[in-house]
Amino acid sequence: MTTETTTVLEVRSSPHLHGPLSVDKIMRNVVYALLPLAAFAIWNFGLSAALLLSITTAACILTEHAGCRLSGNRTTVNDYSAAITGLLLGLALPPGYPLWMAVVGSVIAIAPGKLLFGGLGSNVFNPALVGRAFLQAAFPVAISSYTPAGLANRFTECIPTTLTAPFMKPAAMLDAFTSATPLVMLKFDHLYSDPWPMFWGQRSGSAGEMPGFLILLCGAYLVARKMMDWRITAAMLGGALASSAIFHLASPDAYPDPVFTLFTGGLLFGATFMATDPVASPVTPRGMWIYGILMGLLTVLIRNVGGLPEGVMYAILLGNALSPLIDKLTPPRPYGARKPAGAK
Repeated sequence: MTTETTTVLEVRSSPHLHGPLSVDKIMRNVVYALLPLAAFAIWNFGLSAALLLSITTAACILTEHAGCRLSGNRTTVNDYSAAITGLLLGLALPPGYPLWMAVVGSVIAIAPGKLLFGGLGSNVFNPALVGRAFLQAAFPVAISSYTPAGLANRFTECIPTTLTAPFMKPAAMLDAFTSATPLVMLKFDHLYSDPWPMFWGQRSGSAGEMPGFLILLCGAYLVARKMMDWRITAAMLGGALASSAIFHLASPDAYPDPVFTLFTGGLLFGATFMATDPVASPVTPRGMWIYGILMGLLTVLIRNVGGLPEGVMYAILLGNALSPLIDKLTPPRPYGARKPAGAK
């Protein structure tokens, strides 16, 4: 009497090898990388920056938790993605931005910017930039009001506009609190500023767009941990430098040099922490280079030819929109595949 045994071969889709990195571990390390920038922003701008970053982070986390509960799903706030969105949004806003407007932007960033698409892994655009784009369209005056860094009473007093009552326009700032950014001065007053103070964090601007050296160090930490692809950042910065060099060589008096382009505004911050969103960016190596170069070129075109002094936000959002097409046009060659006979 013989006994037959049946062997069941279970075949599953790739990937078959699992790495040690999980989503929450990667996101937690991104939070770690953003904390030095948050600390420097608080040092630079004091109580207002601390309140702004706390409010945007808390509002994003609460919005995601509420959205998950209302849809009958398990809350996903433990994966740290909502905290990253809140930190990025707060760092991308002026330090004296009214807190009630920051809450509105946080809700927009998470609800339609992320949850509407299906949550983490399904969003088409970087959620923090969706929130900031809404705020720029809805409250253009408030989002273009900047304050100088290092005020003597920054740890004991808020910037006048921080505590503006909900649905009220920000109170007129005192002259001592107003300050134009280098990009605004160049765009509208045709005044060139030394870009190096921005690199060291000594000029007015958004809470997290300076100092440049710290942004690069925090990005290098993520690259070293293999939690960020350096190609996108390098391609975006390289595209911006090359295109700005062409403009500057064509008309040195009308367009800034590449060093000014690199160190002013949100280019370093956007290229390091916004453009590298793994969900909204291409996955192929060639696609990453195309994606980054395109965003660098768009940033310079908006700055030099468009009507706005800054173009990083719109350049990245346009890059996000084109990301699926770039992936489709740059598929990797299957392992072991050969070119068809006669193909060039």
